[in-house]
This record gives sequence, structure tokens and C-alpha cells, in this order.
Amino acid sequence: MKIHIKKGDSVKVIAGDSKGQQGKVLEVIVDKYRALVEGVNLVSKHTKANAKTPNGGIVKKEAPIHISNLMVIDNKGNATRIGRRLGEPKKTGAKPKLVRYSKKTGEEIK
Repeated sequence: MKIHIKKGDSVKVIAGDSKGQQGKVLEVIVDKYRALVEGVNLVSKHTKANAKTPNGGIVKKEAPIHISNLMVIDNKGNATRIGRRLGEPKKTGAKPKLVRYSKKTGEEIK
């Protein structure tokens, strides 16, 4: 399975309990095909008292979500599928690199 999501991408959740929510990817866990998304898939974690939380208690925290349930949001704000193609070479004689692009609009995704 190809991973179409990178750290820093804006994504929309298309399936699961958090369906419809949007957020920024904080981390991609490649070997498990999961991603941590800011403010999405929050779980309650019970913590013991420590230096950071002197009283302990319940902390809301993001849990990883499977990448098949995420769709990248392009520059115009649309959820889109991602393709890869050869981009323009930066210098003459240089090899062109693969760039990600939106299949909906055809624009390159930064």
C-alpha cells in the first residue's frame, strides 16, 4: 500500500467516528499505516500524578488513525486523491523529481 500522506499535510477524515473532521498531520507511522492528526480521533487517557500533572486525571489525546480513512486537502480546500508525476527540473540538465498533484484540479501539492 502506498502512503499518500506526509507530515504537515491538511487532511479530512472520510470514515470512522471522526468522519468529516479536518486537521494537520502531526506524525506518520509508516510500518502501521497510521497517522496522528491534530484534534482528530481524541481518546481519554487516565494518567497518574507526576511532575507535569501533579493531580493526575483524565487527559484528552490524539490517537493514530488509519491512512485509508484520510484524504489530503489541496490548495483550494477540496479533499482530493493524490497522484505522482515528474515535475519541472529546477536547473537545466538536472533530473526532474516526482511531485504530488491533486487528481481533482491537476495542481501540484506543496
